[in-house]
Amino acid sequence: MELILWRHAEAEDGADDMERKLTAKGRKQAERVAAWLHSQLPKSFRVISSPAKRALQTAKALQAPMETSELLAPGRFAAEILRAVDWPNRDELIIAVGHQPTLGQAASRLLGHGGDLSIQKGALWWIEARDTAGRDVRVRAVIGPDFL
Repeated sequence: MELILWRHAEAEDGADDMERKLTAKGRKQAERVAAWLHSQLPKSFRVISSPAKRALQTAKALQAPMETSELLAPGRFAAEILRAVDWPNRDELIIAVGHQPTLGQAASRLLGHGGDLSIQKGALWWIEARDTAGRDVRVRAVIGPDFL
């Protein structure tokens, strides 16, 4: 299984966390990362996004069919992200669009890292399970929007 953990791009401040939108810079970040992804992705992949507006806007930059899952919403746990994507049981690439600190915690858990990892706004971590138990895991790529 391959899993891309993609943090939403830069968003506006706001009292209603679920309704915060991407800034102009955030839209450009999402578009740059989506363009890079399109050059790397296989023909078949699945996108699952947090229902928060900023995550949905980030995922929409891919211009691909998308599902939403409450398990990727702000304030959830790493185990819930992994349950939402059915790690490591799928035989397909999944792109999970969500939030910090949960995405970083999920990456840390998958890599057997003791602490939390920080994922920059708009950045992604591409992780691959090389066995069906998810024990042999490697990082295929870490890409930030400012790198592209």
